[in-house]
Amino acid sequence: MTDAEIIELLRAAKTIAVVGLSNKPWRPSFGVSEYMQSQGYRVIPVNPNVGETLGVHAYERLEDVPEKIDIVNIFRRAQFAGPIVDSAIRLGVRCVWMQEGVHDEQAAARAREAGLGVVMDRCILKDHRRLLK
Repeated sequence: MTDAEIIELLRAAKTIAVVGLSNKPWRPSFGVSEYMQSQGYRVIPVNPNVGETLGVHAYERLEDVPEKIDIVNIFRRAQFAGPIVDSAIRLGVRCVWMQEGVHDEQAAARAREAGLGVVMDRCILKDHRRLLK
């Protein structure tokens, strides 16, 4: 996605499901999600290993989230990105965002083919600060 497309996405999005969101404050997923929450986004944790984080109930899978998701932010190793992207496609989310270090060209191609926006190997916090601050 271009910077202009990312700006439009971040301005329009309200709900970000974060797959792999930790409940440990020292983990990058926690800090990034806490920042996005502070910017007014509804952050929904998706992690079967935590019951709650950032004051929000955590879901085991994307399919368990009972509300519309705008962005799926992936904080899992690249080898796990494909099935997460496939879930995002089935749910019809607007965009999948693979955090820094997460790179899966095949999953990205499937998402694009399905009409989803794709941001890969980039930090949503850094892009938000760079483009919207």
